[in-house]
Amino acid sequence: MAEELKATRPSFKPALSKAVTPPTAKPEQASPSYTWKDFQSDQDVRWCPGCGDYAILKAVQRALAEIGRPPHEHVFVSGIGCSSRFPYYVSTYGLHTIHGRATAVATGLKVMRPELAVWVITGDGDGLSIGGNHMLHILRRNVDVQILLFNNQIYGLTKGQFSPTSEFGKITKSSPYGSADWPVNPAAFALGAGASFIARGMDRDPNHLVGVIRRAYEHRGAAFVEIYQNCNVFNDGAFFVFTEKDTKPQAALFVEHGKPMVFGANRDKGIRLDGLKPVVVDLSTGQWSVDDLLVHDETDETIAFILTRMFDDPKHLELPRPFGVLYAVRRPTFEEVLREQVERTIEAKGPGDLRALLFSGETWTVV
Repeated sequence: MAEELKATRPSFKPALSKAVTPPTAKPEQASPSYTWKDFQSDQDVRWCPGCGDYAILKAVQRALAEIGRPPHEHVFVSGIGCSSRFPYYVSTYGLHTIHGRATAVATGLKVMRPELAVWVITGDGDGLSIGGNHMLHILRRNVDVQILLFNNQIYGLTKGQFSPTSEFGKITKSSPYGSADWPVNPAAFALGAGASFIARGMDRDPNHLVGVIRRAYEHRGAAFVEIYQNCNVFNDGAFFVFTEKDTKPQAALFVEHGKPMVFGANRDKGIRLDGLKPVVVDLSTGQWSVDDLLVHDETDETIAFILTRMFDDPKHLELPRPFGVLYAVRRPTFEEVLREQVERTIEAKGPGDLRALLFSGETWTVV
């Protein structure tokens, strides 16, 4: 079987047969007994009735309970937007910062308090428009935080303007003749920025989302999770083709490390490579079998590139949209590198003298 798989895949990577093991797992935590209610705050939740944020909130609270760390060891940092009210609704420490700057605040916090679990909550407008530059740098630096990006393809808090992830031609209050912008592909952006962990989940599959959030927590480094979130007031149904019972099996591909890429209502479709181009094959005709399919390797950057570029217009899907952990590799985190650099310098030159440093070299007195 292994030899057959090699023949169906490009030469850059042999068929994967290793066990499914998260490559970047953190040490096991002591697991006192928590329930999701232990992470529920006493604040009234002020999202619109029916908003997808409720399901995401519950999934995060469930994941926190399963992780087993006490509430005071978690900090949620947000920017501005509907999603960014999140820190009020979890019974942990939280910071509600300025627009697009949650990633910058979270970086400083993690560097100074590396023992804390730091989470960034942001939306597609907050994280990829005004905060796009900061998102780029937290990913390339590989700061050890979990970034949950709620993507509803709209500015909901300001009542319905097109956002960086809105589709081309989107008609909104700020684009009455259709948006002239091509949308940002969040997962591809994260991969291009150098992210070491990229995943995608959806509000309407909470069990899967809890697993993705847990994997993000277990990762050591910047974990970027895009979550499809329905805004039922200003962009209702943007992701229904991927989330609803009648279309989800044909439109959504749930990838798992070490397993072939199979989807479809009867598990009768799959993804194989034609060169480096992913194509859908029908397993029910007998022409192709599971052994011919692309096997997911979440440590393989080329496979991650292929998966993140499976981003067809939902109205004209040729390929399913991938969900799950798309990419995960281990590399040193920003705070690890900084700490090692400081320790090495102190060992070589002593603890230093800030006053002496400030008054060293040429100085001037302004009168």
